[in-house]
Amino acid sequence: MSSIDNLKRTDAPAIPMRLAASLAAASILCVLLISFRPFQPASTAIAGSGGDLVNQLGFGALGGLSLLGMLVFANPRTLFTLISPMWIIMFGFLFLSTFVAIDPGAAQRAVVFTLIGVLCVVAVLALPRDADGFSLALAIAAFAVLALSYAGLLIVPDLAKHTTSEIEAEHAGLWRGIFAHKNIAGPVMAAFSFGGIYLIRRSWRRMGIALLLLALWFVAHTGSKTATALVPIVIFLVLFPGLFGLRMVAALLIGIALAGFFFFTIGSMFFPASHDLLVQMGADATFTGRTSIWQFALEKLAATPWRGYGFESFWEAPVVRQAENPSYYLDWDVRGIVHAHNGYLDIAVAMGFPAMICALIVLVLQPLFDYARCLRKRENVFMADFFMMCLTFSLMNAFLESFFFRRADPVWLLVVMACFGLRMTARIPIATRV
Repeated sequence: MSSIDNLKRTDAPAIPMRLAASLAAASILCVLLISFRPFQPASTAIAGSGGDLVNQLGFGALGGLSLLGMLVFANPRTLFTLISPMWIIMFGFLFLSTFVAIDPGAAQRAVVFTLIGVLCVVAVLALPRDADGFSLALAIAAFAVLALSYAGLLIVPDLAKHTTSEIEAEHAGLWRGIFAHKNIAGPVMAAFSFGGIYLIRRSWRRMGIALLLLALWFVAHTGSKTATALVPIVIFLVLFPGLFGLRMVAALLIGIALAGFFFFTIGSMFFPASHDLLVQMGADATFTGRTSIWQFALEKLAATPWRGYGFESFWEAPVVRQAENPSYYLDWDVRGIVHAHNGYLDIAVAMGFPAMICALIVLVLQPLFDYARCLRKRENVFMADFFMMCLTFSLMNAFLESFFFRRADPVWLLVVMACFGLRMTARIPIATRV
C-alpha cells in the first residue's frame, strides 16, 4: 500500500511536465507557421530576418525559448540523435556562401535566422515525450492555423485572398489564409492533410478527419493545380507499399518519382525527348514561363559553378540586374524575378554545385534511407509515414517553387521537421504515451 502511494507521489509531477512539454512544442510550432505578421501579402511581406524589428526580436526570442525548452524538457539522447554530420557540412556551405554575397552582413544575418528556424523545429520534435504529445502539438498548431485562415476569409477577405490590386492579378479570389501567397498556403495545408491521416491512423479519428477535410478544402481553393494533384500521388507512394511492410520499395518508388519530376520539369531543357513528350501530351512545356528563368539562371551559373553567387544574392546581383535584356532570346524578361521557381537550382546559384550535392544528400538521400530503416514499432511507423508524405510533397513541389533555406518560410520549416523527424524515427523507439 505504501509502495503504491509512493508511486502516485512520484508519478504525479510527470503529468504536468509532459503536458507542459507538448504545449511548449505546440506554441513554438504555432509561431513558426503563423509568424509574427500573418495576413501580409507577398508584395509587402518582410522576410524572417530582414530589417523588420518585430521579426528580428520575435524570432530571436523564439530561438532562445526553444533552447531553454530543450534544456528543461528534452531527452539528451534524442538531441544527440538528431545531430547529423552532413547537416553540419550543409550549414558550413551556407555560411561560406555569405562571403561572396553582394551584402555579406545581410546574408550572414539571414543565415543566423535560418539556423534559428532549424533550432526551433528541432525543439518541436524533441520536446514532446511521446507520440501522444507530438500529436497534441501538431493538432493544436494545425487547427490554430486553420482557424485563423478560415476566420480571415470571413473577417478580412482582402487579406486572406489574392486580389486584383496585386502584381499577380490573375490570382484574384484564390485563398491564401494567413500566408503571404497561395503557393505557401497550398503546401502547408497539404501537410496538414497528411497530419490528419496520421491522427486517424493513431485512432484520433474525429480530430484527424476534421483536420483532413478542412485542409483539403483549403488546398482546393488555393487554385494550386500542383498541390491538388500531388496530395493523392504522395499518399499513394508512401502508404500503399507501407501497408505491406515494403518500406524499401516505397523509398525506391519515391526516388524514381523524384527522378521523373526532374526529367519532366527542368530536365526537359536537357533531354529533348522529355520536352517532346510534354508537347505531345498537350502540357505547357514552359511551365508558365519557368523555362526562361531556368535557362537564364543556368547560363549565369556556368560562369561560377563551384561557389555560386552568394546566399540570397543572385537575383539582386548586378550580374542579373545589369544584364542585357534577355527577352530577345527568351520568352520574357526574367530580370525582375526574385527566385528561380526551382529550389534545387536556387541552391546551386547561391552556393554552387558542391553545396547542391550536399543538399541532395541531406534533403533526399538521407531521409529516404532513414525512412527505409524506420524502427518497426507502431508509433515510429505512423510518424515516419507522416514525415515522409510531408517531405515527398515538398521535394516534388520544389521542382516548380523555391523555398529551401528560406529562413522562416513555413514550407521550408516543414521540410526541416520532416528530415529530422525521419532521422528520429529511424533511431529512437517512440512510445504511445509515457
